[in-house]
Amino acid sequence: MCLAIPMKLMERDEVSGVVELRGVRRTVSLMLLPEAKVGDHLLIHAGYAIVSVDEEEAAETIRILEQMVGDEETT
Repeated sequence: MCLAIPMKLMERDEVSGVVELRGVRRTVSLMLLPEAKVGDHLLIHAGYAIVSVDEEEAAETIRILEQMVGDEETT
């Protein structure tokens, strides 16, 4: 199973960018998504931005992931 996490693009250069989620920043490759702009919400998988999503979809995905983690902690 693969998992992609929505993160916000905070800065970028030609082929890489810095994304953030809940204060955690990571450098990722933008080679698969060269059109990404600072402020975009991107799905990140294995260090690569793979697709752009709207802010609402990113927030809903994060909510679901947090709920899943919470459910795992209670079992």
